[in-house]
Parts: sequence; structure tokens; C-alpha cells
Amino acid sequence: MKYLPLFFLLVLPILGFTQDARQIVQKADEKVRGNTSQAEMSITTVRPKWKREMKVRMWSKGTEYAMVLVLSPAKDKSVTFLKRKKEVWNWLPSLERVIKLPPSMMSQAWMGTDFTNDDFVKESSMVDDYNHKLLGSEKIDDRDCYKIELIPKPDAAVVYSKILVWIDKKDYMQLRSEMYDDDGDLVNTILSSEFKIFGDRLLPSLMEMTPADKAGYKTIMQYKSIQYDKPIEDSFFSTEKMKRLK
Repeated sequence: MKYLPLFFLLVLPILGFTQDARQIVQKADEKVRGNTSQAEMSITTVRPKWKREMKVRMWSKGTEYAMVLVLSPAKDKSVTFLKRKKEVWNWLPSLERVIKLPPSMMSQAWMGTDFTNDDFVKESSMVDDYNHKLLGSEKIDDRDCYKIELIPKPDAAVVYSKILVWIDKKDYMQLRSEMYDDDGDLVNTILSSEFKIFGDRLLPSLMEMTPADKAGYKTIMQYKSIQYDKPIEDSFFSTEKMKRLK
């Protein structure tokens, strides 16, 4: 090592730092996804003068496939979203129509919540669509966390211009996320809490998203159950299947 040029001695720690950051984000992402997952959750949208609760069922397989079925309220029952590789589809039973969502719609609100379509169906990948930088360590609720900056790759079709994440060093749980727009202004903050065992892994069961510039607005996602690594065929994630889900 002492015979390496000074330039390499200076940049090697930086290269290692960057690689470590990506590995941390990937490990946290894989823990949440599993090989497959099936989940039920409630989503409560809070506004200054009202609030609305939805119940949702979700299936996912790796990073390529996801299906989201709305169970309630009655007026939205059976509305379904499908992610199949790079395509996102929406089934509207009241219109009996399947609509392909263009990339321009991924930044729009998902079902009137504070989450975007991209937040929910995960068209973009926190692992593959961003460059990662480890900024240091911070504590959140007495848990030591890695603080990591995510900057989109030049050709990535993403919603945010920067994301900061805090990932627990012990259990690789993502405890806080901050999303920023093109002007560098904070858009949304997500805080995760109420840790529970789902299958063989410890995860937050509650996530609360708060917009930075809208007083009294927030969306609360509460996981009721999650099953991991139960086989799901690729053919399940089809536009025909989304019309028949119950």
C-alpha cells in the first residue's frame, strides 16, 4: 500500500465510502421487499378539516412487479394499480377501464394522499436510480443511524432531485427520509416507528409522511400484516388479473 501513488491513497477511502453507502441502502431495501411480499395496511389521509381512511392489500415480487388493491372505502373498492417492469397500470372498475400511467403522472398524488404514484408503486429504485454518499452518523430515538444522501443518476426518471435517508445501523431499518425538489427545498418527510416482527424480520409498522409546506397535512400508513417469500408467479402481475382481484 505504501508504494501506491498519493492520488490513489487519497481517493480509495472515498471510493469505499460510496460503495458502503450503496450497500447499506440495498440491504435496507432488500429487507423490506424480500423475494416476495404480501401485505395489508391502512392508509389515513389527514387534512385540517377532515380525514379519510383506506384499506389496501399489496403484492410484490423483487423490484420488477407490484400489485396494489384498494379494499375500502366503498367508492374506491377494487381500484387496482399494477407495476410490471417499467410499466404502471391502473384499473378503474367504475369505468371498466385499464389505464397505462405515463411517466409524467408518477409525481402526482396517489389516491389523494401525500404519497406520489412513484412512492407507492416504486417505479424508481433507490438502489439503481441514485448515486449514494454516506454523510455520517446520527441518532434517531436512541438508535444509531447511517445518514445517506441519494442524488439521481443523469438519465434516471425520478420524482425527487435529492433524498436523505437515515438507516438504523443494527437492523437496517429506514427510520427517516427527506425528499427535496429541483430548487433544493424540502418537499416531504417520512418518519417510521412502532417496530414489529413480520415473519423473520424487525420492521417499522407505521410510516407518517408530512409535507413541508402544508400545515395540518399528513398521511399515515399502518401495516397490519406482511408475509414474506411466499411464491408468486410472474403471471399474477397482469392487466387481466388486476380486473379480477377481490
